[in-house]
Amino acid sequence: MEKEIVNRVTNSQLITFDLEDYYPDGERVSFDISKWLYEGIVLKEKDFRTFAESHDWSQYTNNFVALGCSTDAIIPGWAYLLLTIKLSPFAKKVTVGSLEDLEVLIYSEIILDLPLESFKDKPLIIKGCSNKSIPAAAYVLLVQRFQPVAKSIMYGEACSSVPLYRKK
Repeated sequence: MEKEIVNRVTNSQLITFDLEDYYPDGERVSFDISKWLYEGIVLKEKDFRTFAESHDWSQYTNNFVALGCSTDAIIPGWAYLLLTIKLSPFAKKVTVGSLEDLEVLIYSEIILDLPLESFKDKPLIIKGCSNKSIPAAAYVLLVQRFQPVAKSIMYGEACSSVPLYRKK
C-alpha cells in the first residue's frame, strides 16, 4: 500500500513574506544638481533659482526622485528644499541621496506601515530571491518589525530556509 504524499508546508501556518510584493510602481530617478552649478562646483543662488523656475518638473510625475550632486560642491540645505518644493506636486517621493538611499526610504515607510496582527505567533519565511532591487537595509528593518510578534523567522524558500529566530 502506497503512502499518500502530504505537503506539510501547504498545511502549516507558515507565512511567506515577499518584499517584492510591496514594490511600488514608479520610475526611480537620480537628479544630479551639478549641471546647475557654475563650473559644476559653485551654487549661484540667482542662477540656481532661474533654473528651478524654468525646469519642466512635470516630467517627474509618479516618479521617485533622489536628489544629489556628483561633484564635491558644498550645497546649502535650502537648495535641496527648493527642489523638493518644485518636485512635490509631481513626484511620489523625494529624498537626498543615492538611488539605494531612495529605495531604503521607500521600503522603510512600507515596512513601518505594515499591520502586524496577522503575523502574531506565526512562523514566517522572509523570501530572499526577487527580481526587483531590494536593499539589504529593508530586510533588516523587516526582521526588526517581525521579531516581537512572530513565533519564528526564517529566510529563503520553504524547501530550503535558513532559521534566524525562534521565540522562547
